[in-house]
Amino acid sequence: MSAETQIKDTIEANDVVLFMKGTKTMPQCGFSSRVAGVLNFMGVEFADVNVLADDEIRQEIKAFSDWPTIPQLYVKGEFVGGCDIITEMTLSGELDTLFDDKGVGYSKEAADKIRAANA
Repeated sequence: MSAETQIKDTIEANDVVLFMKGTKTMPQCGFSSRVAGVLNFMGVEFADVNVLADDEIRQEIKAFSDWPTIPQLYVKGEFVGGCDIITEMTLSGELDTLFDDKGVGYSKEAADKIRAANA
């Protein structure tokens, strides 16, 4: 199976997917840790794909999304962005709106705590 097919299959099979360095329980870079931390704190169920475990996936995900950096978040098949975008969306409430619109479960209370801590 090609790396592109693996990526497509993973995105189609999961409502939320984070392509990251490391895993959601053991991130191996600060940017991946930040996004995984936000998703974990908000109680979002998500699949994690460790791009460090497969160099083909690591290279292909950048071409697939036309986005040069890792991590990359996908929600219901749609590329959302990397660390800076997810951070901004979390703080502005846009991530809540996206999850609401896409029917993704999360803790609104936890999202509000993140915003309060960063106000």
